[in-house]
Amino acid sequence: MTQRVVLAVDGGNSKTYVALLGGDGELLSLVRGPLSSPHHIGVDGCLALLEELFERAVADAGLTDAQLPVAEVAAILLAGVDFPSEEEHLQELVDARGWASRAFVENDTFAVLRAGTEEGWGVAVVCGAGINCVGVAPDGRHARFPALGAITGDWGGGRDVGLAAVFAAARSEDGRGPKTSLERLVPGHFGLRTPKELAEAMHRKLIPERRVLELPPLVFAEAAEDPVAASIVDRLADEIVALARATLERLELVQEPVEVLLGGGLLQRGDGRLLDAIEQGLRDVGPRIEVRSTGSPNIVGSALLALDELGAGREAQRRARAELGAAVDRIERSATGG
Repeated sequence: MTQRVVLAVDGGNSKTYVALLGGDGELLSLVRGPLSSPHHIGVDGCLALLEELFERAVADAGLTDAQLPVAEVAAILLAGVDFPSEEEHLQELVDARGWASRAFVENDTFAVLRAGTEEGWGVAVVCGAGINCVGVAPDGRHARFPALGAITGDWGGGRDVGLAAVFAAARSEDGRGPKTSLERLVPGHFGLRTPKELAEAMHRKLIPERRVLELPPLVFAEAAEDPVAASIVDRLADEIVALARATLERLELVQEPVEVLLGGGLLQRGDGRLLDAIEQGLRDVGPRIEVRSTGSPNIVGSALLALDELGAGREAQRRARAELGAAVDRIERSATGG
């Protein structure tokens, strides 16, 4: 290698970013792909996709003639890597591919935390398709959750909010629950008239259940006027506060000045009712807790963790944050036609 290079990966439940950067923070290439969480596509599927995106990133960076390892450090941050045994297994598979001289595999919540802080410690709550939380104390102690859904006590994220909307709509129609505008709006989102029609379409696999992920914006919009929609939003806020509170208590940070970073699609949309309820709930937990959005995409956190490992200075980190953030914004606007 003629220059120091780091590899950064943010592999999520909806999309994946792979970036190559110079040791000075210069963005060499950034590529976007579909979801890579091994929970959804398996370990083999995850590694195959990452290899494909890595090869595209290498080509885009003009490093096709470089011999492996291309990077000095690789930070591989993935959703669906929830236990140390899973991290170790993926670590072995990544090491065997030789992309970098040194690599580490961690859950993507660590990327959210690093993206939102300069010091690298605090609490990060991720609320996208699912929900998760991680905390890092100033002395390096960690607090984590398995985040496997109902079997580990979790509720929250786009899937749960969407299913709650479908549930409420069905009970509004048949009289088991209170009347709600979701009775009309939820099936209407899919071009149907009634919750019963929607249930049949999902039962017959005509509408994939995963499409409930499309419903949270509808729930947020209705929460201002509809008590049932409001109760779903309030439940989500309560779950986020519970995760952060438990993490702060485990790390003995409740009375300390500490940041709670909010990341993931549901929280990045900035719904006012949801964010206000989270802030109020955490004010009741500790007097010096600051709640804010990460402000930077997860891939920035992965890149900063790699640069940290490389020993890069603040100027390199600022450059990486600026160039990666701008590149992600361009790609996302292009993907949505913006």
